[in-house]
Amino acid sequence: MNHLRQQGYAIIPGVINAEECHAWITALGPVSGAGRRDLLRNADVASIARSPRLLELICPHLPIEPVPVRAIYFDKSPEANWLVPWHQDLTLALRNRKEVPGFGPWSVKDGVPHVQPPVECLEKMLTIRLHFDDTDESNGALRVLPGSHRLGRLSASHIQELRAEKSDCLCTAAKGDALLMRPLLLHASGRSTTPRHRRILHIEYAAFTLPPGLQWHTAD
Repeated sequence: MNHLRQQGYAIIPGVINAEECHAWITALGPVSGAGRRDLLRNADVASIARSPRLLELICPHLPIEPVPVRAIYFDKSPEANWLVPWHQDLTLALRNRKEVPGFGPWSVKDGVPHVQPPVECLEKMLTIRLHFDDTDESNGALRVLPGSHRLGRLSASHIQELRAEKSDCLCTAAKGDALLMRPLLLHASGRSTTPRHRRILHIEYAAFTLPPGLQWHTAD
């Protein structure tokens, strides 16, 4: 808990076993492009996102009972190989657009409205990334800048300054490991240099209530 609080991330070993990893890869199937979004509408993904196994990892780090609000499946492979520049995860996927003080700017991704909420909302969120493959530098493991989640929303120039001043950390993980990370943590990943896949199920949790008029994209 202290490592996550201070550094903004933590690797939890052996959250799922090798057989489960294989089953997930089979169930989710091949990915066209970088990833597949809107996966909380998948019954199996929604089930594991709300499972005691994951909630036991998430709940101690949030102020109230959290709810899963977004799930994405990433598959970095020789057919879909990309790099991600240094950034923070700043947007929420919502069902509708409504102008609310403190929420903005708005954007649209894959036809879904997205908005940047106040920083205090992002501070009440936590992401878990389940690794279905061994992941290291050669197949695009995530890099993070420890402690950067405590600095609020960062401008492009501030990000450049931090990158020049501080050393990053490579989040090497084994198949079945989970990475917990704060959305405001600066992170990036490079292109894969190996034929191996890097398959990850990314699930975001929120522990706050949206203002009246706004709904999560995955709301029932």
